[in-house]
Amino acid sequence: MSKPKIAFICVHNSCRSQIAETLGKHLASDVFESYSAGTETKPQINQDAVRIMKELYGIDMEKTQYSKLISDIPAPDIGKHPAPCRNNRV
Repeated sequence: MSKPKIAFICVHNSCRSQIAETLGKHLASDVFESYSAGTETKPQINQDAVRIMKELYGIDMEKTQYSKLISDIPAPDIGKHPAPCRNNRV
């Protein structure tokens, strides 16, 4: 049986959704497949996110991550759970 796919969606897929995907891969890759994407892309991952992941987890997101559109990733099995972006208001 294949692992469920989880997608973390944010507008630009450059910061929080990238962190969520990276942590999912780092901490739970045996449980589920992590993906992230956005409705738009940025030319590079947010440098604060890159720095934090290097400092806290020793992970270089610039080597493994890039900004992707929703159409670039597999359809999630569990659903799309938006990352808490600044532009999202409840």
